[in-house]
Amino acid sequence: MEKTMMILGASALQVPAIKKAKALGYKIILVDYDKDAVGFPLADVKLVVSTLDKEEVCRQAYIYKPDVVITSTSDGPVRTAAYVNEKLGKRPDLSYEDSLCATIKSHMRKRLQENGVPIPEYYTAENYDEFRTALCRLHGRCVLKPADNAGSRGVQLIDVRPQTADSVNAAAKTEDDLRRMYEYSKANARNGLVMVEEFMEGREVSVEAITIDGETHILAVTDKYITPPPYFVELAHCEPSVLSDAVKEEVKKVALQAVSAIGIQNAPSHTEIKVTKDGAKVVEVAARLGGDYITSKLVPLSTGIDMVGASVELAAGMKPDISAKFDRAAAICFLQADDGVLEEIVVPDEVYSIEGIEEVVLYQKAGAAVSSTRSSNDRLGHVIAVADTPDKALETAKKALGLIRVKLR
Repeated sequence: MEKTMMILGASALQVPAIKKAKALGYKIILVDYDKDAVGFPLADVKLVVSTLDKEEVCRQAYIYKPDVVITSTSDGPVRTAAYVNEKLGKRPDLSYEDSLCATIKSHMRKRLQENGVPIPEYYTAENYDEFRTALCRLHGRCVLKPADNAGSRGVQLIDVRPQTADSVNAAAKTEDDLRRMYEYSKANARNGLVMVEEFMEGREVSVEAITIDGETHILAVTDKYITPPPYFVELAHCEPSVLSDAVKEEVKKVALQAVSAIGIQNAPSHTEIKVTKDGAKVVEVAARLGGDYITSKLVPLSTGIDMVGASVELAAGMKPDISAKFDRAAAICFLQADDGVLEEIVVPDEVYSIEGIEEVVLYQKAGAAVSSTRSSNDRLGHVIAVADTPDKALETAKKALGLIRVKLR
């Protein structure tokens, strides 16, 4: 009897998981609110439904009776998948209650704090007055972010300390300026709640792992390169991390604590960590694969581990092979632009002749309105490179990126 898998999300980042599920012989039910989602041509059944609408997805699941419901790289659908699997009586890869802690930052912070996992000082705010109180408690400097969103949407640094008059937030001199910043983050919060957190200074990394029957296996540690404040958008990733072995061991220890606290049993995870002067602290932990092509491209290129395939096999009840095949380096750099209308993006032939260039992908076409980088949606494309060392891989990707010309009008 043919088995069926319902996959929540049909974007480009979900396509590798869709292809893997098809290769395993599953009939594929794809769910996405975008009728033009790039993954839909791979579907056996196409459902134009929001992946955040757990009740409607559950109603469709009762109709189609999938053997398993999964998502790949998106936060919100993790909750929906957990809810539907629970309703269908499927294996508890992640309970619905735990899925809230893996996707809603206020729940996540509370769970991590209760379990003694190192995190920044934080407050939640339902209104502007609560935000102002929290800002005062953090001495005029904080990271403001939506409690329920991803991709750096609505995330910004606010620094109104007197000694930072020339800082990036020097314009925030009035209550109106602060209110505008607060409303920007709140507008990106699906649940209307924002987080006001201590700004953590230090290197940022992510830990790519997979948990099988409650045992977590760390497959890679990825260095992350972020835009300067006030926004925190990822511009490049490179692995393996160049941090010292001692620091990486501390990072791995904190990541394992975070995954355990969230309650992940049989699923991949992507834990973002800042290495501060007070030690490693968790930025966020997600019960899914890392986005930005970290797990679909960088992990297999640097280790030989098919992490996407392993996660699909795990969801299907199989025992995945997560052993490293080699030890190389891989990096991805993202293309940016200023505000304007895109006239063209020129990728010279020279880019493709650079040794180590693995992939060049553009996201936008001529005529698109583009913005300076405030969230991951504002990036225009990416370059992926491989090399023997992380420094060389990153240098190669940057060299190629520097040759690409973006013309705006």
